Amino acid sequence: MTTSQPTVTQQVADELLGQVSLLAEQVGSAEGLALLAGTTRSERFDCVTDASSLRQFLSRYHSQVLLPLELPSICRAYHHACRYEIRELIVLDRQMAGQPMPQCFATASQRVGKTLLKRFRPLRDQRLVQRYVGAVEAGEAHAWHTLIYGLILSLYSLPLRQGLLNYAQQTTRGFVLSVASRLRLGASECRDLIDEACSGFPAALEQVFESDGNQPRLLVL
Repeated sequence: MTTSQPTVTQQVADELLGQVSLLAEQVGSAEGLALLAGTTRSERFDCVTDASSLRQFLSRYHSQVLLPLELPSICRAYHHACRYEIRELIVLDRQMAGQPMPQCFATASQRVGKTLLKRFRPLRDQRLVQRYVGAVEAGEAHAWHTLIYGLILSLYSLPLRQGLLNYAQQTTRGFVLSVASRLRLGASECRDLIDEACSGFPAALEQVFESDGNQPRLLVL
């Protein structure tokens, strides 16, 4: 097992971590938002039609998907990678494949994950990375974007707390910007919506870390 760490500049790290916004861009249509809201077991949610309904959607997404599901999945992948638990990482990947989710979200998650995973191909000295890439190419793993994100944080020795905050902020920003044009939202209104929606993340992360030692629930997109 190699213990060498790849070098990474802040620019490269920001580029890698910023790729999570691609998920929101791909599923941020009216149809995508409706499907995502439907998976949260909330009341019927046909589409986001204005700033108010977008604000409600973000609140439900944060409370029912992002905080209890996605962030713990990132934490779990991060810890598996830090401990070089490739088998456990692949098992987690397969378990997530068994979770019910709309096909468009499963496809988008894997597309974003594989986009991120391509950046790892040159890292021939990273056996964990190469084994996971091999499992994906062999059809034994799916490259869910949250697992790849956790792997990135571990691989580049990036702080877990800052990485989770970055993820939460990027996905929130992605959802807002994906519908901004259709809803005729100006730049200042988008900025206010994003700032408002992200304001509770630092405190919410404390709850994620408090439960990090427990078995987290799996990601359901």
